[in-house]
Amino acid sequence: LLEPQDIMFTPFEPKLKNRFIMQIDGINAYLIKSMNRPSIESDEVVLEHMNVTRYVKGKSRWQPLEIMLYDPVVPSAVIEWIRLHHESVTGRDGYSAFYKKDITFNLLDPVGAVVEEWELKGAYIQSANFGDLAFDSSDPVEISLTLRYDYAILKF
Repeated sequence: LLEPQDIMFTPFEPKLKNRFIMQIDGINAYLIKSMNRPSIESDEVVLEHMNVTRYVKGKSRWQPLEIMLYDPVVPSAVIEWIRLHHESVTGRDGYSAFYKKDITFNLLDPVGAVVEEWELKGAYIQSANFGDLAFDSSDPVEISLTLRYDYAILKF
């Protein structure tokens, strides 16, 4: 059993939100401004029996992931990825083998060592929002992406 003095004065280093690197093929890591970590949701199965009700877990689904990117002046890698999903000019859709990607992101410690690694399998762009513009602002233009993926693996 831990004593209060042991809890209060135990040194630890928390993970910080600004220490991460996301690697998406074709998109430079420095363009990624912010992101959510994976989340999972499970259905419930209701088991009725006489006067009692029990619950067990049903299907689990990984929830979409939101990322925010800076929009660079050079041609957009996001548009190129979207074109693998759907080509606006011709109306052609792509095969999932072309537009689905495996994505890795790492959380880092204060000296830059990887302390947590996630891999998102079969990710694609579910929605893309290319931001807004305003004459009264000098803020950078941002692209908001919602990524849908098959599943996530926490490697460590």
